[in-house]
Amino acid sequence: MSAELLNRSGGGAARAAAPDLVGGPSDRQTWSLLARSHDLSKAVKYLGSPESYGVVLTGERGIGKSGLARAVVSSLGPKVHSLQLRNTVANGQTPYGCLGFLLARLPSEAVGSPTGILHAVTKLIRAEAAGRETVFIVDNAGGMDPMSTGVLLNLMATGTAKVVATVQRASDLPADFHRMVLDGELGEVHLNTLTEEQTKQVLGSVLGHYVSTTLAGSLHSAVGGNPMLLHALLEEQRHRGNLVLNDSVWTLRDRITLEGATVVEDFVRSRLAREPQASRTVVELLACAQRATLVDLAAIFGTQVLVEMEETGLLTVERNGGHWVSLRDPYVGEVVRGWLSTRRMRELRLMLHGPKEPELGGLAPQDLLSYAAWMHACEDEPQPSPALALAAGVAALDDYDPNFAIQCTTSLDPKDAEWVRGQRLKAAAYLMLDLPLHAAQALDEITDAHIAGLDPMEFAEVTAAQCQAMTWIDGRSAMVPGVIADAMERLALMSADYPTGTMAKARNRLQLCNYEYKTYMGEYASMVEDLEKELAKDYNEDREHWLRSSFFLIEARCILGRELEAQQLARRVSRHLGDTDRPAQLEEAFATHAFLVLLLSGQWRKCIELMRRTPSRPSRLQYRGALTELGVGLAYAYAGKPASAIEPLRSAVAQLELRPAMNMNKVAYAATAFAYAQLGNSAEAGRYLDLYRTCRGVGMYFSESVAEFCAEMAGRWMGDADVKERLLARVHSDIEQQRYTTAGICLFGATVEGSDDEYRLLEDIAGRRQGPLAKISGDLARGSLSKSSRSLLAAADAAASLDLLVVEARCVAMALDFARDAGETTTARTAQLRLERLEHSVSSLPIQPRSDAPVLTERERQIAKLAGKGVSNREIAMDIGVSVRTVEGHLYQVFTKLGVSSRGELNGLL
Repeated sequence: MSAELLNRSGGGAARAAAPDLVGGPSDRQTWSLLARSHDLSKAVKYLGSPESYGVVLTGERGIGKSGLARAVVSSLGPKVHSLQLRNTVANGQTPYGCLGFLLARLPSEAVGSPTGILHAVTKLIRAEAAGRETVFIVDNAGGMDPMSTGVLLNLMATGTAKVVATVQRASDLPADFHRMVLDGELGEVHLNTLTEEQTKQVLGSVLGHYVSTTLAGSLHSAVGGNPMLLHALLEEQRHRGNLVLNDSVWTLRDRITLEGATVVEDFVRSRLAREPQASRTVVELLACAQRATLVDLAAIFGTQVLVEMEETGLLTVERNGGHWVSLRDPYVGEVVRGWLSTRRMRELRLMLHGPKEPELGGLAPQDLLSYAAWMHACEDEPQPSPALALAAGVAALDDYDPNFAIQCTTSLDPKDAEWVRGQRLKAAAYLMLDLPLHAAQALDEITDAHIAGLDPMEFAEVTAAQCQAMTWIDGRSAMVPGVIADAMERLALMSADYPTGTMAKARNRLQLCNYEYKTYMGEYASMVEDLEKELAKDYNEDREHWLRSSFFLIEARCILGRELEAQQLARRVSRHLGDTDRPAQLEEAFATHAFLVLLLSGQWRKCIELMRRTPSRPSRLQYRGALTELGVGLAYAYAGKPASAIEPLRSAVAQLELRPAMNMNKVAYAATAFAYAQLGNSAEAGRYLDLYRTCRGVGMYFSESVAEFCAEMAGRWMGDADVKERLLARVHSDIEQQRYTTAGICLFGATVEGSDDEYRLLEDIAGRRQGPLAKISGDLARGSLSKSSRSLLAAADAAASLDLLVVEARCVAMALDFARDAGETTTARTAQLRLERLEHSVSSLPIQPRSDAPVLTERERQIAKLAGKGVSNREIAMDIGVSVRTVEGHLYQVFTKLGVSSRGELNGLL
C-alpha cells in the first residue's frame, strides 16, 4: 500500500507541521527535569542534610542523571560554589585523572607528594569558595581513579565539600563511596524511565501545543521512556515529516520506525560494543524472534551468557510459565533488526528453529508474528505455509497491524484451501484502514467456484464480510438485507448435507449480520424481541454468538428507554468475556456498546474511566487512539464541562483527519463545536460546525445521532432560532421508531424555552424511560407544567448527583422564577444562592432567570457571613474597620434583600 493511499487527510482543519520544534529546552539531558520535580526535591534534601555528605544519582545511561545533578546544584543558587568532574576511561587509569585541572593550578612544590596535593587542593577550594559551601558534580563516578577518590573522601570528611555523583548502579562506585551509600552517609536517588504520563507532560512542555495520546504513547513505547532517546526520536520524526502539527495538536502521520534513527542507533551500537560476541548474537536472535524460551537459548549459548546479560540489563526473563526470554528494551531489538542482512537473518532462524517450519499449534500470536516477519525479511527463503501465513495475518489484525495482515495474505494462492479466509482477512484489514471499496474488491475476487466449495460456516463468514464492506460504501448499505436473505436461502439448501449444529452456527452468524445492520440503521424496535430470545438461549451452545447478540441487546435496550436494564445486562455480560477464544476482540466490541449506555445514561465519569482503561499499545493507538480521545471528549461535552472537553476533542479531530475511521470525523467536529459553544467561543464553534456540515458519508445511527445532537446544541448555545424546530423533527422521528432515550435527550435540549405541549411530551417520554435522566426530565416537565419549584429542585438534585452542573443550573434557574412568582421567599432565596454558586462552576448559564434577584455587595456579604456566625455588630465593626452604624445599615440592606428577619436565618445561606 502506498503512503498516499493509507494516509489520506480529511483536510478540514489540517495544517502542515511546523518546521522546527518551538518552545522548551532543546538539550536532551534536560528533558527529564520537566517531569522529575519529586526526584529533584529528594536530591536537594539529601544534599542539604547536615548528616549527609551528598547524594548519588543512579539510573541507566541517557536517563538524565547529569542534567538532574546540575539542576540540583543550580537550585541552591549563588550560595554554593560548584565544580564539575568528568571521568573517562583514560582518566580512570591516570592518578588524579579527573582532578587534573585543579592540579595544574597548584604551586610546583605542592605536587611532590599525595599529602601535599591533598592540602593544596583543600586550600585552593576553600579560597575560591570564599565562605560558600562547595559541591562537586562527579559524572560517571564509577570510573574514578583511587587517588581522586581519596582526595574527594578527605574533602567530604573535613566538611570542605559535598558531592553529587552520577553512576548507573551504586555498586559501580568506588568501594568507599559504595560503603557510604550503604551506611546512609550518601543519599541515593534512583531515576527510573519516564512513565507514559510523564512523557506526555514533557512533550507538552517542549512542543508548546497539546500532544495527542497516540504521539505520547507511541514515543514512550518506542524508547521505553528514556529521555535522551525520546528527544532524539522526536527530532527524527520531525525531520521525516511523521510529526504533524494539525490544528494546534501534535500527532503522528504514521507508525514510528527506528530504522535510520541516527542517535538511537548510535546509542545501541555503543551499548553493544562493550558486550562479547556471544551476547551480541543473543541480541540479534531475540531482535528477530522477539522472545525465546530459556531452555532453547541455554542449549545454544549456555547458561552463563544469559545470566550475565540479565545482570547487565540486556535481557528480561519471565519467572513463571514458559520462562520466556526477551530483550529488556524493545527498541534495541528494532534497531538491531534493521542492521541484519538477509543472510544473517537466515542463519539466526536456522540456529533457533532449524530447517523446518515450527508447528503452528505451538506458536503464540506474538511468536507467529515474529516468525512471519522473519520469513518475509528473508527474501530468498520459501514463503510460510498457507496455514501459517493465514494464522500470522489473523494475529497481525488482532494486534492492529492491518498492513502486515495484508502482507501475510500475499503469499496465498487461489488454489490454497486458506485463500478464501485470506481474502476475508484482507477485507477486514482494509476496513480497519477505512478503505471499504478495497475490502469489497478483495471479496469480489472470490469466485463462484470458490463459493460452491465452502462449508456453511465459511459461507456465512464470507457473506458477513461482504455485508460489512457494503454497509460503509455510500449507496450500497440498502442492499445488505437482500444479501442476507439470499444467503439464508442458500444455507437452507445446504442443510441436508451438514450436521444440525453446524447449520445452526452458520445461521447464527448471518443473524448477527442482520443485527449489526439493524443497529447501524437504528432499527432497534424491530429486532429487540429476537435479541431477547437469543439472551434466553443456553450460553454454552454458541458462546461468541450469545455474547455478540447481548452486545446488540445492550444497545437496543438503552436506546429504547430501558437504560437500567441495559446497564444490568452489561454487568452480566462483562463477567463472561474471558470465557471465549478471542477475549480482546470481544472486550473492545463490548466497550463500544457499554460506552453508549453510559453516555446516554448520564454516567459520564464511568465513560471516561472506560475509555482510559483501554490498552495503550502503539499499534492500537495508531488506529483506535483517536476514538479513545473522542470518547473522553464526548463525555466531558455531554457533562457540561467544555473546558475539559476541548483538548481531547481537538486531538481526536487531528488524528481522524489523518486516519479516518467509521465516518467519526463528523462526530468529532460537532462535539468540538458544542464544547466551544458552551464556552461562548462562537468563532471556533462556527468553524467546526462548518467542517461538520461539509463531511461526506454516513455513519451508524448512534454516531449520526450524537453528531446531529451536538451540532444542534452548538447552534442553540450560539442563538440559532431554527434549532428547536429541527430538534423537534428529530424527536418525532425517534418516537416513531420507539427510540425514547435519544428522543428524550433531544427534547430536553429543545425545551430550554418550551411550550406546555412540549413539556407534556417530555413527561410522556420520561415515563417510557428508566434511570436518573428520566427522573430529571420528568421532574422538569412536571415542574414546568405546574409551576412547581419543588419538582424543579428535585430535578436539580438528581442532576447534581450525576455532576451535571449545566442541567442543574437550568433546573435551579427555573425553580427560582417559579418560587418568586409564588412568593416562596425561602425557596427563592435558597435557589438564588445555589445558582450563584453554580455560576462559578459553569462557563455560562443555559438560561437566565426572568428577573435578577437582589445581589449582595462584597461588603454586605462579608458582614452577613459574620453576623450569621453570631458575631456582634460591635465586633464586626472592629474586625473590618468601620463604624457600628455602618454595620447596622449594611445588615438592614441584607435583611431586606434576602427577605430574612433574624441573624440566625443568615447561617447556612452564605
